[in-house]
Order: sequence, then C-alpha cells, then structure tokens
Amino acid sequence: MPLELVTLRCLSDNYAYLLHGDAGTVLVDAPEALPILTELEARGWSLDAILLTHHHDDHIQAVPEIVAATGARVIGASADAHRLPDLDLRVAPGEPLELLGEPVAVIEVSGHTVGHVAFHFPQSRMAFTADSLMAMGCGRLFEGDAPMMWDSLQRLAALPDDTLICSGHDYCAGNGAFALSVDPENDALKDRLRRIAEAESPCAPATLAEERATNPFLRAAALAAGLDMADAPPAEVFARLRAMKDAF
Repeated sequence: MPLELVTLRCLSDNYAYLLHGDAGTVLVDAPEALPILTELEARGWSLDAILLTHHHDDHIQAVPEIVAATGARVIGASADAHRLPDLDLRVAPGEPLELLGEPVAVIEVSGHTVGHVAFHFPQSRMAFTADSLMAMGCGRLFEGDAPMMWDSLQRLAALPDDTLICSGHDYCAGNGAFALSVDPENDALKDRLRRIAEAESPCAPATLAEERATNPFLRAAALAAGLDMADAPPAEVFARLRAMKDAF
C-alpha cells in the first residue's frame, strides 16, 4: 500500500513533506518547525527520520528544534555532509537505503547546489526533488552549471510517468508565467495554470507526466525551434531557457 503523503507549507513559499506508513513517519526537509510539529501532533504521529535534500538554510534550519522535540534521526548526502546539520546516516547515490518498509533510491541532482540529492520511493511512486526539478521549473544554478543541471533533470525524467514530483517551493506563479511566455500554444500548460488558479491546495506535487507536458525545462527539444535553436542539442536549449528565466 502506498505511503500517506502530507504536503506542508512552511516559511513564505517552502514545502516540507511527511510520509507515513505502518512502519512510522519520515519528514523530507525542515524549513520551519512549528507547522511540522503541529501536524505531527494533530495526527498523533511520532517522527522517525528527517531526509535532507541539500544544505540551504530554508531546507535545514528547523532540524535542531525538530530533533529535540522528536528524537528523529537525520539522513543526508555524504557529499554535502560538511554543510548539513549533524547526520546520523550519510547516503550516496546508488547506495541501498530503506525507509518505512520501502527501498529508497538516492539520486544525484546537482545543479542548484553541488551535492543536492533527490529521494525516490518507487513503491509509493513519489520523488522528493526539492530545488532540482520543480513545478513548471527548476532551481537556479547557484553552484552548478547548465550541463550539470540538465544531466540531473534527465535522471529524474527517466522515472515512471506516474511518479509524484514533490518539489521544494511554491514558485508556481513565476514559473507558470515564464513557461507560458516560451510555450504559449501549450494547452496542457494553460489547463494546469487554470487549475492552479482555481485551487486552494498546493501546486505541488504533480506527476512527472504533467511536468513533461508543461515544464519548459523538460521540453527543451520541443521549444528549440521557437528559440531559433532547431539544430542545437537539447542541453544548449536548456541553458538558454535557464538564462532567460533568470532574467524574466
């Protein structure tokens, strides 16, 4: 049976996620303690572990308070350990990991930062991508470069279409506006933006199939001609799109 997923808004535009099953509860990223601890108490759940995707403060700053309140162990990437809170378990892409009775794949998604990882729960069909693949967008390239991020996105794009992409922020207004500016005839994108405008629920997660259909950073090949880059490799089109988004 798939794990139960709870999406929590934190700070001004962050998402944190609780995963719950018979074997316990796991938190993905820790932007703000109060909404997370409040939700745990309301549901009567104890917290077993915190998964950290990358070292930026708005994803890790609540770890000490949450650990103090719950005793949860902290899990993060070996490559990023020197910039993360104290880790109880260091993991690396390709190494075996099991949580809540499921295997978990650790995926290298550097680009936004170097050492950023995503966590894929294949049995429950969920991937926690934080600031790599985002709803209708991708993270800014603060530490990595465009080829690095392109490779990361291709690893995520290889997951099954029904995978829920659980990203780290609600940047949907800006991401959606940019997507529409470079892909104005995309009916799937227009429909997604309409549904987001009408909904009170978070704009993430969304299926990978929906991201494929509406996210310009996964549609580099389809958008190349409109950018006068019909003969360019998709990675170069992606780099152009990322630069355009930075200036948007």
